[in-house]
Order: sequence, then C-alpha cells, then structure tokens
Amino acid sequence: MKSKSNMVLIGMPASGKSTVGVQLAKWLSMGFIDTDLLVQARAGESMQAFQNQNGLDDYRKLEADTARSVVCENCVIATGGSVVYYPEAMTHLKSIARVVFLDVPLADIERRIGDWSARGVVIKPGMTLADLFDERRPLYLRYADLVVDCAGKTENEVLAEIRALS
Repeated sequence: MKSKSNMVLIGMPASGKSTVGVQLAKWLSMGFIDTDLLVQARAGESMQAFQNQNGLDDYRKLEADTARSVVCENCVIATGGSVVYYPEAMTHLKSIARVVFLDVPLADIERRIGDWSARGVVIKPGMTLADLFDERRPLYLRYADLVVDCAGKTENEVLAEIRALS
C-alpha cells in the first residue's frame, strides 16, 4: 500500500494552490510539486500555447496523464484546477495523499485571476468563469478529504488552518 505522506491541493485557478503549496511545503518540511509545471515541461510550451495548438481534448489527456504519473513521498502537490475532471487521476492522487480543497469564493477568484483567457484555464468555449466555478465546485467537494474555507483569510491564516487540520 502506498503511503499517504503527501498532501494534494485542489481548487479553482487563482485559488492559491501554487502559492500556498510552496509555503506549506516550507512550513511542513516537505517537497513541492506543481503539476501545471510538469504539464508545461511535457508539452514543451505554455499551457495556453499547447491548448491553442492542440485543442482542449489533447490538453486534458496530457494533464490527466501527468497527474497519474506523480510519484513522491513527503510532498505537497499543487494541481491544475481541472484535475478533478479525471477520475483516474484523482483516484491515483487520493491513493498517495490527503486532498485539500482551497475553497475560495468566486468574487475573489475573479479579482485574482485578471485576464483568464491568457492564463491557460481549461474552459469550454462560451463558458464564463462563473459557469466554470459552478461546474467544478461540486467535484472539488467530492474529492476533498479536507475543505479550507479561504473567504476573507490571509495566506498565513490559510496555511495555519491547513497545518492544524493535517
């Protein structure tokens, strides 16, 4: 049986997974992996450039394969916001880690994200950020072992809450 010495962060784009993940890894003396960076390394270009060149379906396959390939011990793993669309990837991540959902209100996501069209957000044509939020939030809740309500909290408050829950 694989160890659950790892922690996976899930949530919307701009929810703080990478930012909080790096700090959490420092606080807990753990390694840090950002699956978005792994996807970009495999693609050989930015996530948005890959999506523009190859399409959403190819990007999703690449993201799912990348998440399923993660093998580590004692790591914080920040995932892409769309990883919850891939049951096989989430099954793998849950088998090696506790999954923490950074639950950030839509208004905060909108404020933080700015121009999301250039950010590599996996979104179907014609969808709004609100549509995406409504579609993904139930998936985040389904896979989460821990839910951290990030509304009105500073990064240090979120870190302290995760540390207290873990």
